[in-house]
Amino acid sequence: MNKKKSLTQKFLHALKRHPKTREELLKAIRSAEQQHILNSEAEGMLEGVLQVSEMQIRDIMIPRSQMAVINEDQTIESIISTVNEAQHSRYPVLGNNHDEITGILLAKELLRFTTPETQAKFSLKSIIQPAMIVPETQHLDKLLSAFKKRRNHMALVIDEFGHIAGLITMEDVLEQIVGDIEDESDYEEDDSIKQHDDYYVVKADLPLEEFDDYFKVQFDQEECESIGGLVIKHLGYIPKRNERFQYQGIKFKVLHADRRRIRLLQVKDTREVKTPS
Repeated sequence: MNKKKSLTQKFLHALKRHPKTREELLKAIRSAEQQHILNSEAEGMLEGVLQVSEMQIRDIMIPRSQMAVINEDQTIESIISTVNEAQHSRYPVLGNNHDEITGILLAKELLRFTTPETQAKFSLKSIIQPAMIVPETQHLDKLLSAFKKRRNHMALVIDEFGHIAGLITMEDVLEQIVGDIEDESDYEEDDSIKQHDDYYVVKADLPLEEFDDYFKVQFDQEECESIGGLVIKHLGYIPKRNERFQYQGIKFKVLHADRRRIRLLQVKDTREVKTPS
C-alpha cells in the first residue's frame, strides 16, 4: 500500500502545476514515463483513457457490412451453421426489413438444442435477450458507463435516420485503453499465416522475409522487419480496423489493430496467375 501511495505522490509531484489543457496533461504523463515514475503500460493506458473520452462510437464500431447476424426466420440448423462459421459469442437478431432489431442471441444458448428432440422445440424468440441500441455519435466513455450499468457486452449502433450502422462491444472500447485483448479463440503463436477460401489471415508481426517467401513477392526489407511495419510505412500512420489498401497487387485489410500497432491482417493476392503455355 505504501509503495502505491508513494508512486501516486511521485506522479502528482511530477505534474508540478495543474495541467490546464489536454495537451499539457499528455505532456506531463509522457514526462512521468520518461522519468520512470510510470511504466510504459501505465502511460499507454492513461493516454487511452483520455482518448476514449474524445472518441465516438462510429470511430471504432464494426460496420454493418462486417456484421455477422441472425435473421429471426432462420432455422436452428442455419443458425448453428452461422455460429460455427463466425465463432462469436453474441449475435444481433434482425427482422425481415434488416433494420428491425429483434434482440441479441448468446451462442451458449444453443447448447440446449443439440438433439433432434430439442431442436424440434426450438424457438429463437424465447432465448434472445433485449438489444442495447446506441447512436453512432455517442462518446466511448459514456458507452462504457452504459455497458457497466446495464450489464451488457454488445450494442447495436444506429445512425441519425435510425438505420443500423454497425455494432460495438465492450471489448472494442476496452482495447482502446489497454490494447488488444486476446482470448482462447484468438490465433496461436504458430498460426502466423492461416489460409481461408480466397484470402489469408496473417499476423502483423510476421517477419517480412517470411511473408515474401510465402507469397512470392519482393517487398522492401531494408527499413521494415515485419509485414505490419511495411503497412504502417506505406500508409504513414497506424491504420484502424477495417481499413483497406492495395500494394503491388496484394490487397490488405486490417482485421485487428489498436493505437500502438497492427495485430492481424487479411491478405488477398490479386495478381494474375500465369498459366504455362
